[in-house]
Amino acid sequence: MSASPAPNPPQLIFWREKIGYAVGDTASCLFWVIVSSFLNIFYTDVFGLAPAALAGLLFITRLWDAAFDPIVGMVADRTSSRWGKFRPWILWGIVPFMVAEIALFYTPNLGPTGKLVYAYVTYSVVMLIYSGINVPYGALLGVITPNSSERTALASYRFVGAFAGNFIVQGTLLWMVSRFGNGNDRIGYTLAVTVLAFASGGLFLYLFASTKERVLPPVEKNSIRTDLSDLFHNRPWMTLFAMGATTLVYITFRQVTTVYYFAYYVGDKGMASTFLLVGTVFSILGAISTPYLVPLFGSKRATFIGLTAMGVVCNGASYFAGPKDFVLIFATHMLGSVPMAAIFPLMGSMYADTADYGEWKFGRRATGLIFAGSTFSQKTGGALGAALVNVVLSLVGYKANVVQSATSIAGLRHLMSTLPAAFGLAVVGLSLFYKLTTENERQIAQDLRLRKGFDTGQAAPAAAL
Repeated sequence: MSASPAPNPPQLIFWREKIGYAVGDTASCLFWVIVSSFLNIFYTDVFGLAPAALAGLLFITRLWDAAFDPIVGMVADRTSSRWGKFRPWILWGIVPFMVAEIALFYTPNLGPTGKLVYAYVTYSVVMLIYSGINVPYGALLGVITPNSSERTALASYRFVGAFAGNFIVQGTLLWMVSRFGNGNDRIGYTLAVTVLAFASGGLFLYLFASTKERVLPPVEKNSIRTDLSDLFHNRPWMTLFAMGATTLVYITFRQVTTVYYFAYYVGDKGMASTFLLVGTVFSILGAISTPYLVPLFGSKRATFIGLTAMGVVCNGASYFAGPKDFVLIFATHMLGSVPMAAIFPLMGSMYADTADYGEWKFGRRATGLIFAGSTFSQKTGGALGAALVNVVLSLVGYKANVVQSATSIAGLRHLMSTLPAAFGLAVVGLSLFYKLTTENERQIAQDLRLRKGFDTGQAAPAAAL
């Protein structure tokens, strides 16, 4: 291992930079919330795709997109510019991303086959461009500061920004579709998404201008094969990958199903916006609380397990709500939103810890690849979750824009409750295999500081974990 550069002196991360980093996730969620909560019903009820065809579309395109993330991460790790490794990718992707997002929600006059091809092309393109921005954005968390506890706080700011984006989309999208379309949802969706795309581009530009990369990796040239080998031998990362993917499966169930649930089970589609907004308010409380919950539980792993278990109980309880049991419907959602929201900044901090572990263990650092792997995990889980929702819709006989059968209604209820709870229990089981403790994190941070400050050409020994 060649000598590492002398570390930068410790620097505080001030509120302006924290807010700058946070609005990056606001920008991301101005797009992602549309995709996760509204794209499915847009495709079935406005665009005119059948659930069976949509299941294949979402699984194939999202899986391909997920596989693209590690490529973006490795390229970003090898980028050298006056702006750093990751920030330039955000700048370069803004305009193409805005154009592709608008095209995704345009409905051309085509036949069933033509529409399916158009959906495949536009969805694939916009997701690839989104990866080119979002993977470097995630990796920024690992290079803005080397301090683990400060990363947790920064991740908390990030997810407050994310839920602000949720709040904007959930509170305005259906209203804008109705207002701009004046009864024509095809036009309404295109114009509403255009407004949100321009807002997203502006926020990404502010993110680029207000953040700085401080953590310098070891000065060496690693092969792609070496980076991948390090990644797959990074046991904490592998466990976290499985935890993240499974978490996204059950979260996607509820995200995709919500509008269907209120439109066809509750009988009030407009109430879906209120439901989502209320959940976002409580999600913001959860994101803010993350730094305070870890000391309470004693470790990040214990916090993750406890929060997931709380979410499982709330999801399962919602099965017993009738179509007019609004107190139970909303109470389980509010109480479940707090712990589930707190999980995500926690997971971002844990990925940064696995990047430290990789450098400590192998003497090499690939922050971009580590965070690309995290988005790969989330997108894989999201792809599987979205595909499974459409498989269930097809199996229970869902038909767009008509009164649903009893079997179809039962399917919607399970998609909102028992199925998410089952996958949540699987996440709890996987979490037991995550082995990085608070003591490990402190020792790794201390060893890396010593190594960078007093490097003699050899890495400090790495104990087995």
